[in-house]
Amino acid sequence: MKKIGILFGQENTFPVAFVDRINEKKPKGILAEPVKVDKVMQAEPLDYAVIVDRISQDVPFYRGMLKNAAICGTAVINNPFWWSADEKFFNNCLAVKLGIPVPKTVLLPSHKMPDDTNGNSFRNLSYPLDWENIFKYVGFPAYMKPFAGGGWKSVYRLEDAGEFFVKHAETNQLVMMLQEEILFDDYYRCYCIGGKYVRLMQYEPRNPHHLRYVANRPPASKALLEKIEKWVLALNHGLGYDFNTVEFAVRNGVPYAIDFCNPAPDAELTSVGQENFDWVVENSANYAIERAQAHKAGQDNLTWGTFIRSAVNGQPLVGVQPEKPVAATVKAAPAPKAKPAAPAKVKPEVKKAPEAKKTVTKSEKKEVTTTKAKKK
Repeated sequence: MKKIGILFGQENTFPVAFVDRINEKKPKGILAEPVKVDKVMQAEPLDYAVIVDRISQDVPFYRGMLKNAAICGTAVINNPFWWSADEKFFNNCLAVKLGIPVPKTVLLPSHKMPDDTNGNSFRNLSYPLDWENIFKYVGFPAYMKPFAGGGWKSVYRLEDAGEFFVKHAETNQLVMMLQEEILFDDYYRCYCIGGKYVRLMQYEPRNPHHLRYVANRPPASKALLEKIEKWVLALNHGLGYDFNTVEFAVRNGVPYAIDFCNPAPDAELTSVGQENFDWVVENSANYAIERAQAHKAGQDNLTWGTFIRSAVNGQPLVGVQPEKPVAATVKAAPAPKAKPAAPAKVKPEVKKAPEAKKTVTKSEKKEVTTTKAKKK
């Protein structure tokens, strides 16, 4: 019996619905359950073919546990090695190399030096920075946000350079990004599961959290939606995420990728609404079953993105094409319902198990950026 486990924290609706949907399907030789851990011994496997990770970004113990499980053959969704290495500034860099528009963005050293450092630790960093050209490149108004953050924490909208210096002083040891503001006509948040299941959802980030999927905007053109879908797939194939969301702000008909480092994206019924909830439960369940069916004991069963695979194989990154996608669904979601409902019991098509993922034979490539400002 192959087991699919889900590792979660404060979520209330998605994990239970995910487990129930898999077990309702009764896939031969496969059972789903919440992950149970009572010990983690080095290089000893956990009893799971697949683990869907929804919480290790907040619990370092779980991240270490998942890496141990992965080296013992568990297919972890998402790859814990890549998730540890990834951050939002690198995401933008990769998007530029893939030819996908993103806001103009600059990486900033932290306002305060990190613990156990002094001025000598930053001998390679010019002081002051070239603020004139930084501000000219990004422009104002602009947004300042952590380069590796999430959940709209420590995000500032800045009107001018004077406000920038005041707010930057509040960020202490956080490494921040300064990013061009995109005044958008339309906005989409897009689920991508397995590099092929895509759902484009109209989204309004300026609304209260529980109303952000209630956009009330007219539908976009077919050409625009096809472009967004293509770029959703390209980004997730490049990064190697099995379960992610990508946000696009559309300005003058051009979609700009705004946020696409969300390896544990919101899937709670009370925020995403019933139709989006049913879609993500159904397709994540299907994909987890596919991964369990394709699982091969004793092998690397992780997904590695084209960025890592291209580096390992000595191939150029630009021009790598994503696999042929499953047709995307597009929905301007209705107002979310407060009362949880059981996921839709839709009998899906039986899909062939995908081929096993290529094994990466070299160590993960890590992008580590830790530059800090000199003390005056």
